[in-house]
Amino acid sequence: MNNHITLGEYIIDNQKEFQYSSGELSRLLSSIKLALKVVNHEVNKAGLVDILGDAGDTNIQGEDQQKLDVYANEVFMRTLVNRQIACGIASEEEDDFVVVEGKNKSHDNKYIILMDPLDGSSNIDVNVSVGTIFSIYRRVSPLGTPATKEDFLQPGNLQVAAGYVIYGTSTMLVYSTGHGVNGFTLNPAIGTFYLSHPNMKFPEEGNIYSINEGYYIHFPQGVKDFLKYCQEEKDDRPYSARYIGSLVSDFHRNMIKGGIYIYPTSSKAPQGKLRLLYECNPIAFLAEQSGGLATDGYKRILDIKPSELHQRVPFFCGSKKMVEKANYYMSKYPRGANY
Repeated sequence: MNNHITLGEYIIDNQKEFQYSSGELSRLLSSIKLALKVVNHEVNKAGLVDILGDAGDTNIQGEDQQKLDVYANEVFMRTLVNRQIACGIASEEEDDFVVVEGKNKSHDNKYIILMDPLDGSSNIDVNVSVGTIFSIYRRVSPLGTPATKEDFLQPGNLQVAAGYVIYGTSTMLVYSTGHGVNGFTLNPAIGTFYLSHPNMKFPEEGNIYSINEGYYIHFPQGVKDFLKYCQEEKDDRPYSARYIGSLVSDFHRNMIKGGIYIYPTSSKAPQGKLRLLYECNPIAFLAEQSGGLATDGYKRILDIKPSELHQRVPFFCGSKKMVEKANYYMSKYPRGANY
């Protein structure tokens, strides 16, 4: 165990690993740490205050917003804007990206951040684990100018850092700066994160598949064939079905125990449901950094060039051999066919 190492100490000690070691990325991670502590406090008292249920509004995707969606988004936006460390921020809950002025309105900050402030928020009412997902890129627009849309529409292979927070039986921050994946657990008594899961790795093979089988009839034939393979009584199968309905929670379990998470296209959602920039890219980055794979069923998620801020894609992510097997069944059919 390395639980004597705090998150702050770890960030400082490993700053040399950053390609552009100016301290700005370290400060950005520290700002995220501050915001997530505030959100964690609110999540943990959700049953005691009027923060449960619908907020009475919808986000840009037309989805009902939960009160905690709105709260978490406000906390992260306020914290990151006020600290003036990023040059731009994009959130799943915002229609468009937000330009952040640096000190003295200089626009000299180097990084942009994208986030899903509260993943799986519909589960809050029933006390199921939820999370926060974030992704950090180095800007492509010139220093000294406001951030542009092109800064956010970068392929996932250009991420400099990504991570998630899981608010569960314990609160954990799991992140990577491209040098492996490490998990930090919050000690609520003193409000400090400690390194609890160093060098996290996906088992190469697993025996868990995570998918909402209630939509089976709407899935592509390749997904149906893979599910039949998972359920076949042969060798080490059938696999166990485990689906929480919160991407962070399902991914976290599968990374520790070995498994695959699938949210495919369907006849009801021809483009898929998960957002490329706010969910799939950061989770795919973590999957690859921990020895797993992430694809859209045909190609690597991190190689997809985004065309819009709220773009949706199908998502197959998890233990390497399980994702490869799913891709094999998908490859038998053309994209978008055989529902």
